[in-house]
Amino acid sequence: MNNIEIDFWGVRGSVPSPGPKTAKYGGNTSCLEVRCGENLLIFDAGTGIKELAADITFGEPLNADLFLSHTHLDHVCGLPFFEPLFRGDTKLRIWGGHLSPDRKIYDVLQSLMRDPLWPVQLEDMQADITFCDFLAGDVLRPTIDITIKTVALNHPNGATGYRINYKNKSICYITDTEHFADRIDQDILQLISNSDILIYDSTYTPEDYPNRVGWGHSTWNEGVKLAITGNVKKFVVFHHNPDHSDVEMDLIAKEVAKVMPNAVVAREGMKLCP
Repeated sequence: MNNIEIDFWGVRGSVPSPGPKTAKYGGNTSCLEVRCGENLLIFDAGTGIKELAADITFGEPLNADLFLSHTHLDHVCGLPFFEPLFRGDTKLRIWGGHLSPDRKIYDVLQSLMRDPLWPVQLEDMQADITFCDFLAGDVLRPTIDITIKTVALNHPNGATGYRINYKNKSICYITDTEHFADRIDQDILQLISNSDILIYDSTYTPEDYPNRVGWGHSTWNEGVKLAITGNVKKFVVFHHNPDHSDVEMDLIAKEVAKVMPNAVVAREGMKLCP
């Protein structure tokens, strides 16, 4: 298998929001499964990663790379529930680019899984875990045929955006970033230019945003502006506001379609292939 396939396991932001009002789009927080041929890449470890684990538990021994956009709770709170961590045949490399040089990804995750917050310590996990710290802006090569470019995002405590390049296809994962009022973020624009798919932080509507300036999130219309300017083939609305019901998300989908007909709104269970 030489193609790329994306599976969306968690599409919500800030806090899980399960229930009948969010059943269509899903209430789990951020987690993507990206298959590049036989290689498994995971992006973020929100509560959606538990659903991913259920899907892969009975397969071959897990050998994967987990890339974190950052370590705010909604993006890592699913990690203690990731069942493959309790198996000795699991090999997992965890990457983080927003902490160096002052902190290490191991130390931050260890503090998450520590008494009295959690009964099972990170060092008790049976999996073979490697912690890979880098600086946002570095180019990563998890395998010989995958190149991942990175960029620093505009978010409290820092965050990292990713561009995955594989077999002449490219996917950009840009979540937890706030746009600038007076200009397009040139670093992001350079990263996403001419990519096949852009998955972008669209937490707020244009009406929501004025009361949330400085909170570290963007809007779907700013994402569309980036996608059009960057000549992106497909735009994906992502990191949905936990207060937005399915009815509201349907309205957003209609508004987005008016200005970018090939755009899609992410939902749990959705699959995309560039």
